[in-house]
Amino acid sequence: MLRNTRAAVVLAALIAAVGCRRAAPPVPPAASGAAPTVQILKGGRWLFTYAEPAGTFATTDKPETVPAASRGIVRVIDPAAGGVPSGDRIYVASVNELLDKGKTTARPMSREAFETAALAALPSGQSSPFAAHPGPPPANAPSGAPPPAGASPTTPPGTKPVVTIYGTSWCGACRAAREYMMAHKIPFADKDIERDPAAARELAEKAAKMGIPTDRVPILDVRGRLLLGFDRARVEALLGSPT
Repeated sequence: MLRNTRAAVVLAALIAAVGCRRAAPPVPPAASGAAPTVQILKGGRWLFTYAEPAGTFATTDKPETVPAASRGIVRVIDPAAGGVPSGDRIYVASVNELLDKGKTTARPMSREAFETAALAALPSGQSSPFAAHPGPPPANAPSGAPPPAGASPTTPPGTKPVVTIYGTSWCGACRAAREYMMAHKIPFADKDIERDPAAARELAEKAAKMGIPTDRVPILDVRGRLLLGFDRARVEALLGSPT
């Protein structure tokens, strides 16, 4: 009798253990948000959106008419389907490869990343390479305090900047960008990446996410799009012409 009781207790314990254990899924769950690539054939019915030197974007149905400087990364649109994998993701491809090989593969990318990469592929605006740094100031020169993160002196308190200038104190192009923003009363944040380590890290993270170099200044963040160097036409294209 005692033996039967012990057996019943052991059996009940096994049932309870099995009942509380979560069964493993038969296959790993599929990655969420994954979008397939698309093969683009030359001569197909596609639309190609590319960046123009002024910072605007144009669309054509003839890949050979895309300017050479803009062919590295273009948005590819299927007129019948719209070409949007999901949300704000779009398809991008190389027109160079399409023209050379007669076909290419379009991959999904966010609209923000595409516009930044397309603009960064163009010749940079007015800028100063870090290689041109005049060197540290003399030992007896007054050291300026790091500029505060946030609004510029001309931006009223509480106003959200629409442009962030990542620059340095010695860069003439950075100074030209600041003067332009102040002259047109454009709210901007002025961040010195040499004196402000947090600003340098912030820029590095943004640039790495978008896949653009940081070997020159200024780099302007204009409503989420990064511009290499200061080009007023491109700023105006992203913001609208200042009044």
